[in-house]
Amino acid sequence: MIENSDKNMMDSIIENHKILVTIVKKGLASKVVKATKEAGAKGGTIIFGRGHGIHEKRKFLGFTLDSEKEVILTLIPIDKLDEILSTVEKAANLTKPSHGIGFVVDVKKVAGIAHMLKFYDNN
Repeated sequence: MIENSDKNMMDSIIENHKILVTIVKKGLASKVVKATKEAGAKGGTIIFGRGHGIHEKRKFLGFTLDSEKEVILTLIPIDKLDEILSTVEKAANLTKPSHGIGFVVDVKKVAGIAHMLKFYDNN
């Protein structure tokens, strides 16, 4: 059961945080997470995937191959969003075609953030 103070902190986290989703070529995720942590994020989750964009059509024996990707999910305080997004853009070289994409998503509900509740409770 969630205590009232924990629920209030979770509501505050939901209201004051966004999710930064960054999709980059395989091998770049660690560099992106390191850059986000240096810019103020607490960490990130890396998920492996495959996909292709308009600039990434490779063929092998007549078959189109999908490029391997890494997806980084980062919970970011709103007040650090612009700084962290700019840092990610530079770290992953997102201004160039085929280097990836970063976008921000609202946080609607959250679970599994006991570590953040302790962090915010101590500050």
